[in-house]
Amino acid sequence: MPEHSIADVAIVGAGPAGLCLAVDLAALGLSVSVVDRAPYNALAAPGDDGREIALTHTSRRQLAWAGIWQRIDTQSVAPIREARLYNGEAPQGMTLAGSERSASQTIGQLVPNRVIRRAAFEAALADSRITLITGKGVSALETTSGSRTLRLDDGSRLSARLVVAADGRLSATRRMAGLPAHLEDTGRKVLVCRMAHERPHGEMTWSWFGYERALALLPLNDQSSSVVMTLTPAEAERLEVLDDDAFSAAVSGFYRHCLGDMQRVGDLHGYPLWVGYAQRLAAERLALIGDAAIGLHPATAHGFNVGLASVHRLVREISLAHRQGQDIGSSTLLSAYERTHLRATRPLWLASQAVVSLYGDQRPPARFVRQAALGLARQVGPLRWGLEHYLLRDAR
Repeated sequence: MPEHSIADVAIVGAGPAGLCLAVDLAALGLSVSVVDRAPYNALAAPGDDGREIALTHTSRRQLAWAGIWQRIDTQSVAPIREARLYNGEAPQGMTLAGSERSASQTIGQLVPNRVIRRAAFEAALADSRITLITGKGVSALETTSGSRTLRLDDGSRLSARLVVAADGRLSATRRMAGLPAHLEDTGRKVLVCRMAHERPHGEMTWSWFGYERALALLPLNDQSSSVVMTLTPAEAERLEVLDDDAFSAAVSGFYRHCLGDMQRVGDLHGYPLWVGYAQRLAAERLALIGDAAIGLHPATAHGFNVGLASVHRLVREISLAHRQGQDIGSSTLLSAYERTHLRATRPLWLASQAVVSLYGDQRPPARFVRQAALGLARQVGPLRWGLEHYLLRDAR
């Protein structure tokens, strides 16, 4: 890389959100540089991290517009036809996307995170207007006339009319820009792995919100599912040291043997659980997208979709300015993006925080409120329809 290079847009972070943005902006005729401290091989062939991404139909179409979806093997895609929610040990749950819908209709798809990351990297690599700078981090963020400049670890510099931070919920770029964010270490750890089971899952997701743990079961292909367990560190540590048989028995019990006995068939992965919400999404010639803007609790199952929505909103503003010959890094453009994305995501952030807080409360009043809310949602048509509409508004 030259000692000082220039691009129209510099993106920090080569995850799916950053790479999808790069491909979309390159399609407008802009030159884009993407910087990531991970080595080239780790980005080109990402390892299995155990994570399954729940894509809405809108997100799938967005990936298709970027030429990313076409690079995903359909054998890696698992459909979701129904979602069920349970409150603790209560036998009656709430079903979203009920049986009255067409048997051929889905509410989304599950795709391994590593598959999306690899497809996004390949799409970016194939576009000559995108420069990938790997194995280098950003050590400083500078302001120059009409541009922002990134100083990289090796002393080289990259200047651009617009810098976009797509480097995760603990974004270092966001901190360098002085943008405030609410960050919370939840004190929980997420364990994920793939499990085979005796009975078919019916392409349904299950979610249990207990008083000490939250559990999700995501239907995959070949009569297997991904289990996602949000646990206290002590309970996570206890599970992590079990052998395969003991682990499988414990997890089968957690999930009430809903699919019969379960057997671990994949590696176990663990992650500390942080959530975050940036109070501002823009600074001078800089914008936040993806988890750098909002990092939702996994209970929402919409973190990835919200990240792609931030890409869509920023591209929309940049496209309009570019077509009209205006500055793609102007404060007017960035303010419009910030306003629309904050307005769209703040209700979801507040609702997710309220739900997580309520389900983490073991006191009897909180248990009563949880059960009453589920009961109301099951019985009141308009309320239940509203929940289904949120999940299914773009279903095809």
